[in-house]
Amino acid sequence: MKTAKPFCLALLLSTVFIISPAAQTRQPISFDDMVAFGRLGDPRISPDGQWVSFSLTRMDLARNAGNSDVWRVPLAGGEPEQLTRSDRRDNNARWSPDGKKLAFISSRDGSPQIWVLDLAGGEAAKLTSISTGADGVIWSPDGKHLAFTSEVYPDCADDECNRKRNADAEASKVKAKIFDRLLYRHWDSWKDGKRTHIFVVPAEGGTARDLTPGDFDAPTFSLGGPTDYAFSPDGKELCFVRNTDKVEALSTNTDLWVVPVAGGEARKITPNPAWDGSPSYSPDGKYIGYRAQRRAGFEADRFELMLLDRATGASKSITAGLDRSVDGFSWAPDSRTIYFNAGDEGYSTIWKVAVAGGNPVRLVEKSYNGDIQVSPDGRTLVFVRQSMSGPFEIFRSDAEGRNVTPLTAVNRQVLSRIEFGPVENVRYKGAGGADVQAWIIKPPMFSADRKYPAVVLVHGGPQSAWNDAFSYRWNYHMFASRGYVVFAPNPRGSTGFGQQFTDEISGDWGGKVYEDIMKGVDYFAALPYVDGSRMAAAGASYGGYMMSWMLGHTDRFRCMVNHAGVYNLISMYGATEELWFTDWEFKGRPWTNREMYERWTPSNFVKNFKTPTLVVHGELDYRVPVSQGFELFTALQLMDVPSKFLYFPDEGHWVLKPQNSQLWHKTVLDWIDQWTK
Repeated sequence: MKTAKPFCLALLLSTVFIISPAAQTRQPISFDDMVAFGRLGDPRISPDGQWVSFSLTRMDLARNAGNSDVWRVPLAGGEPEQLTRSDRRDNNARWSPDGKKLAFISSRDGSPQIWVLDLAGGEAAKLTSISTGADGVIWSPDGKHLAFTSEVYPDCADDECNRKRNADAEASKVKAKIFDRLLYRHWDSWKDGKRTHIFVVPAEGGTARDLTPGDFDAPTFSLGGPTDYAFSPDGKELCFVRNTDKVEALSTNTDLWVVPVAGGEARKITPNPAWDGSPSYSPDGKYIGYRAQRRAGFEADRFELMLLDRATGASKSITAGLDRSVDGFSWAPDSRTIYFNAGDEGYSTIWKVAVAGGNPVRLVEKSYNGDIQVSPDGRTLVFVRQSMSGPFEIFRSDAEGRNVTPLTAVNRQVLSRIEFGPVENVRYKGAGGADVQAWIIKPPMFSADRKYPAVVLVHGGPQSAWNDAFSYRWNYHMFASRGYVVFAPNPRGSTGFGQQFTDEISGDWGGKVYEDIMKGVDYFAALPYVDGSRMAAAGASYGGYMMSWMLGHTDRFRCMVNHAGVYNLISMYGATEELWFTDWEFKGRPWTNREMYERWTPSNFVKNFKTPTLVVHGELDYRVPVSQGFELFTALQLMDVPSKFLYFPDEGHWVLKPQNSQLWHKTVLDWIDQWTK
């Protein structure tokens, strides 16, 4: 039930942009501001070290969609330059090894395909025309091939077969589905018998070849993070991620495989029964770096940074002594050092570690950083940074993390008109005296002499965290802009505070974590500027579960917002898809460990429900199926609890369409206003 990681920014906005203190026209952040922000990401340094390419997405409320284009900015600093212009998606840009071209994914003429832009001039040219579309393009280091992924029928031998199968399905008046195994749907889409496969196509164009045939996904599904396939430095081998366990719904056992680019049988190279992924060859070709977990079936286990010696086949962890989970990493060009980022007590710190061994060294901390790239000369790091008070921008530093400097400021104009309230990073004592971190976000023009109504936010996951990060869905400042003081605690289960702290929610969903939250509410409500009699609570996914749990266990809040929340653990088990999650969290299945499911299911406490509750759910949510929202709303109505349901027939676990997001923000904030002001 893990949700996508929140999008975050650094607290000290002044380190990102210089905004005149004399500006008198600033206003609290609005939904129009949220739509106006440019959403930047995916920086890549050119082979000559002169440029950094990136994608920039702009949302269009009228079109109810976003459009992305490819840009570049000088690594030495200067004005960004837009490289592609279309009214559809252009992103995932990758430099050719000689630096003369950029390959990218574009849907400008319909389905997503690989296009190549010659930087010497001229228009981009389409390289692929595969009927099932292309995504995730990368170049081989020798410049001879490009690899990409596509969703295909595994029993089809060629593209014509896939084309015909898709056309027949589209034309048929019968939309029934027949399936005979788990995982038949995932997150927000049906599998429909298709598999993700990796293809290669010659750099000059031609027929794409399937390098990973068979009835398995390669790579497996990911909610983000490093690409799960990579070419060897000589361009002759591809390493990729695949799970071949019989029942995918029960397994996190992805492994690394290698296959000759010229074609041939794939070979598994990691025997670990838990998760292995994110392969990346060292520039000298001696190692494959990758991330791995130790405990099978536990998606929130710590990710360690591993090295596989290609000569011996042996693997070792080079972050075994670091009690943090590695998110992404990048090799130095001399193959002696790896740079990585990891969640770190509400931030995302950049570290370096020697391949030969030794303790990781902190380089850039107390800020939220990611997507690290190293310049070809090894002297410069490029990364993205965000904070609560602004979306991602690109930064650079030297190789030791010094002299951090922004390279882009695409959101300077929007940010210049926004007045953000102060943010505090606080600590308090939770269950058993544990140290618990939380964020307090105050309204714009905050006055310590006033008492403000308050909103308590509970994050999803449950193994996730509230970070110093920007979100387009659960934005702290959007709540604060309506005159609320916001409390965002990181209780048991939160990531970035050591693996034991993360582990302590499993099998205890309404136990120590609930006590952590409520002790935090006590601490928060006692602050002189907080009106403890006018508090609301809100959360999504696991945060929605906690809203349902609170409904049965406290009358502390004036109202609640329950988005995509788990309500009935037993009925959800039979309808969700990633069953390894529930098997781990509740130590079995409803028919093997019924006692634990019954103990922690909020549906057993309906008789205590009193707090007015807004329920939000999407029809396409297969992680926490929409029936969970319907069950909760029915119980609230029959208990005569004031309640309302915001139902999205075209959204999944998240609300992504701009106009739906606009309705979400209005409905949620109006509901809280109704009961607390």
